[in-house]
Amino acid sequence: MKYPLLVALYFFVLPTLATDSFSIYLVRHAEKQAVLNDPKLTPCGQLRAEQIATMLEHTQIKHVYSTAYRRTMATAAPIAKQQQLAIQQYLPKELSQFAQKLLKQKENVLVVGHSNTTRQLSALLSKFDVAELTEQQYRNLYQIQVSDQGKTLTLFTQPLICQ
Repeated sequence: MKYPLLVALYFFVLPTLATDSFSIYLVRHAEKQAVLNDPKLTPCGQLRAEQIATMLEHTQIKHVYSTAYRRTMATAAPIAKQQQLAIQQYLPKELSQFAQKLLKQKENVLVVGHSNTTRQLSALLSKFDVAELTEQQYRNLYQIQVSDQGKTLTLFTQPLICQ
């Protein structure tokens, strides 16, 4: 299991080392409990949140953003703690303005969202079509690399599979 993480780290870290580029990482919150009102993460979801922090450990994340829900905040918490950063909240209904803010910052960031907002924000930031996420998809991690040469969108699949 360590080798897929090392390969992923290679692809995450090298693009962020150039001084004229930065990366925006986007994930949907991890697996949530099956309750209606603002559910917490399941044990598997907690493991996934830790895995995201491990995968992004060497990417020099400068900001961590999340919506105000428990499941997104809990997904963002491990990397925020690891990098000693506060989790900043964003409004999912104002994605266009938020996308502009992220691009103007020109820093490596992680954004934790939902099945619809993660796809929409990835498309806004990259200007590429992004496939919809189903309610069962939790393994996608999007990297939008921005440089003088343009934008690239890379979709990574997290190795953790919950049963």
